[in-house]
Amino acid sequence: MTLPTRSTRKDQICLLLKGIETGDAAVVTVVNESKYIQHNPQTHEGSEGLAALFKRLSKTSPRVNIVRVFEDGDYVFAHTEYDFANSNIGFEIFRFEGGQAVEHWDNIQRRSGPNPSNHSMVDGPTDITDINLTEVNRELVRSFVKDVLVNRQLEKLEDYISNEHFTQHNPLIADGLIALHRALAATTEKSHLIKYNRNHRILAEGDFVLSVSEGFYSGDHSAFFDLFRVSGNKLVEHWDTIEAIPPQAEWKNDNGKF
Repeated sequence: MTLPTRSTRKDQICLLLKGIETGDAAVVTVVNESKYIQHNPQTHEGSEGLAALFKRLSKTSPRVNIVRVFEDGDYVFAHTEYDFANSNIGFEIFRFEGGQAVEHWDNIQRRSGPNPSNHSMVDGPTDITDINLTEVNRELVRSFVKDVLVNRQLEKLEDYISNEHFTQHNPLIADGLIALHRALAATTEKSHLIKYNRNHRILAEGDFVLSVSEGFYSGDHSAFFDLFRVSGNKLVEHWDTIEAIPPQAEWKNDNGKF
């Protein structure tokens, strides 16, 4: 897939992520390891230098593909495919101070699908458009997450979702507004199957907007990373990853998932 035109920071992060595959120690200079804050709760902070880690991982013949990459102020965020022992889909977020990355969040889900509409978890447009509408699109997604996902005002779905065209990349949900409504309304024996409690961050570039939230999925405390494409002031496409958050007693650093 063709990546959009990249700034220096986008290039640096793409090279950093590909360093897992190549083992190139030079790419880790984009990270200020003395200030680096790691939010993956399953990763020890400062236990192994990135250069040594990448060199070790590269010997396992990993495959890394950066499908989409975006920049929003001091943040660069990417939509990625990883093939290690398992095939996974991820979102990676890096915060920069000056010329180096100093903070990192991610959300990884085992690849599955195609979904009932025959879409994969990563296919679809990659080119960024409507840069002048970045803030408008950010606020649209912010309102959608608040009204529909957190406050569960499902009757407002039509205010945000195109009736005519909504492409869904979640591996379990089909295209269209009706399928999304059914998924959000679905319940387990004790609670809603999908329950958003809080939104932590909205990042945007042009017609693409990433929402970072926490809540519960099938009763498990989980992180929801939702990427939306916006067109005509409606949400027209959606990709996501859902990852269970381990109990705090099992965290390998004290920074929290968010």
